[in-house]
Amino acid sequence: MKLNEIRNNPGAHKRKDKLGRGSSSGLGKTSGRGVKGAKARTGNQVHGFEGGQMPLHMRMPKRGFRNIFANDFAELNLGRLQKAIDDKKLNPAEKITGAILLKAGIVHKSKDGVRLLGTGELTSKLDLEVAGASASAKEAVEKAGGTLTATFQKANHMNKKGQPGKRKLRRAAAAEKRAARNGV
Repeated sequence: MKLNEIRNNPGAHKRKDKLGRGSSSGLGKTSGRGVKGAKARTGNQVHGFEGGQMPLHMRMPKRGFRNIFANDFAELNLGRLQKAIDDKKLNPAEKITGAILLKAGIVHKSKDGVRLLGTGELTSKLDLEVAGASASAKEAVEKAGGTLTATFQKANHMNKKGQPGKRKLRRAAAAEKRAARNGV
C-alpha cells in the first residue's frame, strides 16, 4: 500500500450533486426542486397539505370545548381516604389538609385543591380541611365523629388592582337599572 493509493471503500463516500450549473447538467434553473415558493426553500414544507385533497385535520369532526374557567379539583373518595389510613399513610389523630394528602401520594396536584366525594365507607374520626366536599361526604365524616372544613372561594372577577372587573361592573349597572325601573 502506498500513500497515493489510500482512499475510501467503494460506496463509502457519495459526492453531492452540483446544483444550478446550467440546463445541460439536468439540475439547472430550479435545481431539481421543480417549483418556486415554500417548497423550493431549504427546511420548509407545507404541513398538513395533502395535494389539494381536504386535509385530515379539516375532515375530522370537532366536538365540545375546554372551559378555561372550570375549577380544577383533585377528587378523593372516602373509601380511598380510609384505605390510606388503614395502610398507615395518614395519621387520623392530626389535621388532614390537601398538602398532607398530596405529600402522601393520595391525590394528584391540582390548581384549586382537593374535593372530597362520598363513595366508600369512612370509619375513622378525622379532622379534615379540604377545598370542597359533596353533601354525602360531609355527612359521612360527621357521622364518623369528625369535622370537615371547606376552604375554596370562587373567583370574584377582580382585576389586577383589586377592583371589580368590567363584567362585574356591567352586571351591577344592569341590576341598578332594573331596580330603578321596578321602583325598588
